[in-house]
Amino acid sequence: MKLQVGVKSLIKKDDAYLFLRRSRSFGEGQQDWDIPGGRIEPEESLDAALTREVYEETGLQLNTIGTLIAAQDIFVTTKDLHVVRLTYASSATGTVTISDEHSEYVWMTKKQVLSEQHVDKYLRHVLEGVV
Repeated sequence: MKLQVGVKSLIKKDDAYLFLRRSRSFGEGQQDWDIPGGRIEPEESLDAALTREVYEETGLQLNTIGTLIAAQDIFVTTKDLHVVRLTYASSATGTVTISDEHSEYVWMTKKQVLSEQHVDKYLRHVLEGVV
């Protein structure tokens, strides 16, 4: 089984969090709301990977990497893959400019997100238990 490490950033502004919807050309199946992040490249630090992924996907600069709020094991048996996903509570500056990986973005409160049907299931678990 192949192992990958991914980092995600739950970016808060006022009482809302930034969510992205993956564009159909970049994702399989349903386009759930998720937060910025991605895989760590070889020899890349966690901080560098998170900063890079957030900037690539949103155009935002992280002010702080923030606190680690979740560490999750994700097993994708159809791809023989084990992903360790680390989620950080972060703050950022700038204007959101999404990449072609995503079709739209929105700022939602925790209550709004949890009432949404199409939210990444691992992210939902983080929001229900931590934030």
